Amino acid sequence: MTTKKTAEENETCPAQALLKMLSGKWKPEIFRLAANNPLRFSSLLREINGSNKQSLAVALKELEEVGLLEKKVIKEKPLHIEYNLTETGRSLLPIFQQLESVK
Repeated sequence: MTTKKTAEENETCPAQALLKMLSGKWKPEIFRLAANNPLRFSSLLREINGSNKQSLAVALKELEEVGLLEKKVIKEKPLHIEYNLTETGRSLLPIFQQLESVK
């Protein structure tokens, strides 16, 4: 009799889990930029060359869904939305930095 293994059982190290969460064209760059300061959508469009509104919106939503980013609506004028790393996202920063240093 065979049983299905959960995704957690298949992962052998934290880097593997992070790589799965950051799979996609713009997610690693968004994660890297969020490590330094809060992100705004319009600034992401300017900073990430070759990106477009739809692809960034999808990537941000997926990063929210896996729990790496949190969306915060700022109700001061002008209204805007900021994206920040969650505690989970901040805990994965050392792993991400180690992966960045591998050449």
